Amino acid sequence: MATLLHIDSSVFTGSASASRTVTDAFRKAWQEQHPEGTVVYRDLGAEPVPHITADSHTAGFADPATHTPEQSAAFAARVRLIEELEQADAVLIGAPMYNFTIPSTLKAWLDNIILIGRTAGTESPSAQGKPVTVVASRGGSYAPGTPRAGMEYVQNYLEAVLRDALGMDLEFIVPELTMAPVNPAMSELVPLYETSRAAALEAAETKGKELASRLAA
Repeated sequence: MATLLHIDSSVFTGSASASRTVTDAFRKAWQEQHPEGTVVYRDLGAEPVPHITADSHTAGFADPATHTPEQSAAFAARVRLIEELEQADAVLIGAPMYNFTIPSTLKAWLDNIILIGRTAGTESPSAQGKPVTVVASRGGSYAPGTPRAGMEYVQNYLEAVLRDALGMDLEFIVPELTMAPVNPAMSELVPLYETSRAAALEAAETKGKELASRLAA
């Protein structure tokens, strides 16, 4: 049986969140294709993980035998998150764009799971080759050639971390222009938003089924 680690980070709930709507479509497709599989879910918007601290950071570079009680407790929390990642067969991340980059809650999760000598900084990082699908929603468009292309720090950052540092097999699904239906100044972009939303939902369903089928085989 395959395991999907599903992480959401939007501050909005349900259909009010574009990223959650698309990750939900992916997850449902996964479960329909592989009902005997497992989904491990983390809602970072509702239950944030601790931000990295001096104790949790320094513990990652020290011999466990030398850890203080504070380092041991902080590092144990990091290890639990790392083991969730390592034990999953595939990862799904909802990463809405806030102020040109990812939510701080998702950054906190990444800071915890990036451990030099284990998940990163080795020739064979422990999550290497693991498929990860990121739903990178955004209120406008930051695609190449658009006026704000240079302000895109979601995909660029996650490529550097997930693909380059952790060695994961990264794919993006990008619902754009999500503010068009609620911002009168963007009303003329509603048809483009609807096209982007439909394409994102279709891609999520297709990818969810394909991954579940391949990993369950």
